[in-house]
Amino acid sequence: MESKEALSSSETLEEDHNHEIEQDDDVISQKEILRAVEVVERDSIAIADSFSSLFASLRGALSQVTSSSVDHVQCFSDAAGRLQESALDSATKGNLYINSCLRLNEEMRGIDTLAMQLKVLRRNVDALDTAVSSLVRLP
Repeated sequence: MESKEALSSSETLEEDHNHEIEQDDDVISQKEILRAVEVVERDSIAIADSFSSLFASLRGALSQVTSSSVDHVQCFSDAAGRLQESALDSATKGNLYINSCLRLNEEMRGIDTLAMQLKVLRRNVDALDTAVSSLVRLP
């Protein structure tokens, strides 16, 4: 019976030892879980900081682009306004030039008759000059 008791006592010791190992495993497992949670928490904070920095940078870039776009639109508006003023000024001057040309054309319509009269007068002057020259050359 002593061997049964010794065996039983030995089994009890082994069970106690196994129970201690399981408790140690539970403690180790809990420590590992806590460490893993701490690592995840640190990584999450680092990722959140990265996102915060990224969004701040994007916000700054968007603000700068928006400001540049507003400046470009204002510049375009100014240039378009000046172009419109120049186009209107050019059109006005072009109309004045066309009207001057039309008046000159109207005034020049009678010039053909005057030109014919001048040709006839020129022939008569040439004939007179020839006649006077021939009279003056007589000995």
